[in-house]
Amino acid sequence: MSLKIFKGKIVSDKMIKTVVVSIEMPKRHPLYGKVMKNTRRFKARNEIDAKLGDLVKIQSTRPYSKEVSFKVIEIINEGKKK
Repeated sequence: MSLKIFKGKIVSDKMIKTVVVSIEMPKRHPLYGKVMKNTRRFKARNEIDAKLGDLVKIQSTRPYSKEVSFKVIEIINEGKKK
């Protein structure tokens, strides 16, 4: 089994050890050829204390719960500070 690794932005960190990461996946329209942005949201385990707005790298792992089967492995770029 290959590990899936995605880059995305944290859009919610209201849960205790879980964050919601939004990932844009470009997809080409089959007939017209225009590139469209598809957005997927994954719940990921956050053990490295990433915050809202951070650009992070997530990796597939064993399931932590019913909906959480990714974990945050690296903070690429920190979001804006308030």
